[in-house]
This record gives sequence, structure tokens and C-alpha cells, in this order.
Amino acid sequence: MEYLTTHLLFNLSLLIVLLFPFFIWSKLYGSFQNYKGIALLYCFVSVILCFLLSYRISDSVVLDLRMVPFIIGALYIRQSPLLALLIIILRANHGIDLGFYFVLGIYGFFGIFCWFISPWFLKLQFIQRILFSTGFTFLLSFFIISFSKMVHLPYSVLDLWAACTIVPPLGVAMLSFIIEIIEKNQLLYHQLLKSEKLEAVEQMGAAISHEIRNPLTSAIGFVQLLKEDSLDTSKRLQYLSIIKGELEAAERVIKDYLTFSKPQIESVEKLNVNEELYHLLHLLEPLANLYSIKISGNFSSTIYIEGDRQKFHQCFINIIRNVIESLPNGGDISIKTESTKKNIIIYIEDSGLGLSKKHLNRLGEPYYSTNGKKGTGLGIMVAYSIVRAMGGTVDVQSSIGIGTTFRFSFKRVT
Repeated sequence: MEYLTTHLLFNLSLLIVLLFPFFIWSKLYGSFQNYKGIALLYCFVSVILCFLLSYRISDSVVLDLRMVPFIIGALYIRQSPLLALLIIILRANHGIDLGFYFVLGIYGFFGIFCWFISPWFLKLQFIQRILFSTGFTFLLSFFIISFSKMVHLPYSVLDLWAACTIVPPLGVAMLSFIIEIIEKNQLLYHQLLKSEKLEAVEQMGAAISHEIRNPLTSAIGFVQLLKEDSLDTSKRLQYLSIIKGELEAAERVIKDYLTFSKPQIESVEKLNVNEELYHLLHLLEPLANLYSIKISGNFSSTIYIEGDRQKFHQCFINIIRNVIESLPNGGDISIKTESTKKNIIIYIEDSGLGLSKKHLNRLGEPYYSTNGKKGTGLGIMVAYSIVRAMGGTVDVQSSIGIGTTFRFSFKRVT
């Protein structure tokens, strides 16, 4: 008695183990239900495996777990006619006898029946599907055990009941539960991705709206003032200049977003890194003096990289300006370069308060700023995009109370 039950339990363990590689395969392309080809292949392989491990207990009766993959495939992927046909063909290889005709009748009927009820089955709740599939398997097992008793098989009733009415429903219940859990996890994963995308769109919309509304509101106000007939020429020109500046500010915000989304290196040329950095230091010196910050440069011998001069300037102006604005109480900023055989390294160090690991990990994310309400989160984000577009890398190290160091690496050219 134990041998028949143990044999079917071993068969069941193989079906469960076989399920996982097929699910890994299906995950590369989508969920179990959306990709019926992979699921149907699993059911086909499982049915063939069950027949290979079948146990003949009489001349006309062969017992195995073929009904387990049949019910899973019939209810979950609505392929009962194909699976029933496969089972009938494989059973014919064991001989055209009374058992074959019984299989032909039972699987022929349930193959059509399952095809009709599968859409209704898939609309059931999680627990309902597991209970229904398990109960349905028990019903099919009951027909088999009834047939076994009718032909007076040389096995005890307890053995046949244990092997035929406990193991198959147990197998369907376990496989159904595994399928439901994995499918639910995949659904939650896709919902999470969708919600993150929606959140990103909402954040971008809010950020663009906020950054563009301010200069446009100012420009609209001055346009209203221009309507006054008593406005003298000097005031009119002053207001027009302010309007032009506000519109240019709005245009810069849009350019920053476009640079982040798809930075374009319009013209590639050979850049003398030291000369470009010296030029940027002179441009930013008034801003540094305003914040009581001393900027020093320590550059190595003449070194070159290839890139877009305008984008290179934009990148390091954004970074250095962000560093300056993060030091409201003054401090020191050191910029130095280093040359290796293959790369050019640019260091930007400050003597600020430093960043925690949490803030450091978020540096460069859209809409994240280290300058509180003063920052928009665009500057470093755009700078990182430009560095990537020029084939470079960025690494940031920071210690609380000591300061932060930006390390930029670009491919060296001669």
C-alpha cells in the first residue's frame, strides 16, 4: 500500500520542482496567464512525465498523476481539449483496452466541460479558485476509484483511496496555491512599477509647473503694467528687459529638463580641461565672494578630453554653484585635476557640513535638492546626465562635519 502512494507522491514532487524553471522563463516575458505558450508547454511536459512514471496495477488500469497538469492547464490557461487529446494519445500507447475507453470517455467529457467553465473559473477570487480546482480534482479522482472498485483490482480499498483521492487533489491544491502566489506577486510588482511611473510624471508636472509659473507670473504682471498709457519710455524699456529675463529663465528650466531626458552632445571637440576650469572659476568668482567662499584651483599639467564645450561648462557651473549655495556660512572650495594613463580625474571638494548616507544616495535624483527650498533639484541632475553623455562617471564621497568630494572621471585624449 505504501509503495503506490509513495510512487505518486514522488511524481507530485517532480511536478512541483518542474514548475519553477517554467515560471522563471515566463517571468522574462510576463505573467503565467498572459503567456499561454510557456504554461501549455509546462502542462505538456508534466503530462508526459506522469505517463513515464505511471504505475500499471492490472492489464487495463494504469495509475499516475496525469489529472494534475490536466486540471491546472484546463482551468488556468483554457487548454483542456489539447491536454485531453494528449492524454488519450499517450494512454493509447499502453494498449487499446477497457481502461483506454474509460480514459477516452472521461477526459473527452471533462476536456469539453473545462473549456466552457474556464472563463468563469478565472473570474473567481484567489481562495475560490484553489478550492474549486481542488474539489474538481477530487471529483475526477472519485470516478477513477469507482472504476477501480468496479473491476475488482487486486489492491486494498484503503490503498487505492489514499493514492487516488488524496494525492491528486493535494497536488492540484499545492500547484494552484503556488501559481496564485506568484501571479499575485507579479501583479503587485507591475502595479508598483505603474504607480512609480505615475508618481514620476506627477512630480515632473508639478516641478515644471512650479519652476515655470514663477517667471511667467512675473512677466504677466509687467505686461499689465505696460498697458498703462502714462508709462514713460525708460520704464517701458525696463519692464520689457525684465519680461525678457523672466521668459529666458522659463526657457532655461525647459532646457534643463530636455538636457536631463536626452542630453545631446552637439559638437565634440578637444578640450583643455585646465583652461576650461580656469574660465569657470572666473565666472563663478563673484558668486563665491557673495557667499564669503574662497575657491582655489590646483591643476596638473596640460590635459585634454573630448566633449561639448558648452555642455562641459553647464555641467560644472551647476555643480560648483550647488556647492557654493550649500555653504551659507562661507568656507573653502578646492578644485583640482589629476591625470592617469587612460583617464582625467576632476575633484571638487568643499569644507561644508557634509551629507548623510541617505542624502548621498539620493544625490542626482530628479527633484531632489540639497539646498532646501532654494534648490529645484535640476542642477545636479542635469550635470550627471551631461557627464554620462560624455562617457564619464561621477562618484561622491561625504563625511558629516568634514565636507563633500565630487570625483569626475573622463577618458583622456592626447
